[in-house]
Amino acid sequence: MTKGTAVAKKKVVVDFEICESNAVCMGIIPEVFQLDDDDYLHVLDDEVTPEREQLIREAVRQCPRQAISIVEEE
Repeated sequence: MTKGTAVAKKKVVVDFEICESNAVCMGIIPEVFQLDDDDYLHVLDDEVTPEREQLIREAVRQCPRQAISIVEEE
């Protein structure tokens, strides 16, 4: 029997306690972040794929409140 190794998946997380919904992240990658009509931020898709990791990392860097992070899950 062969043991499999778990592959860590990356996901984007927003700390809504400090998020001010400035929409900087939405301007960088709108397919992940969106403001609703009441100006509340929503994460549309939290999976950090290789295709969009660079833009998500830019959103993390540019967040004025540093409310966005990338975490690894097994």
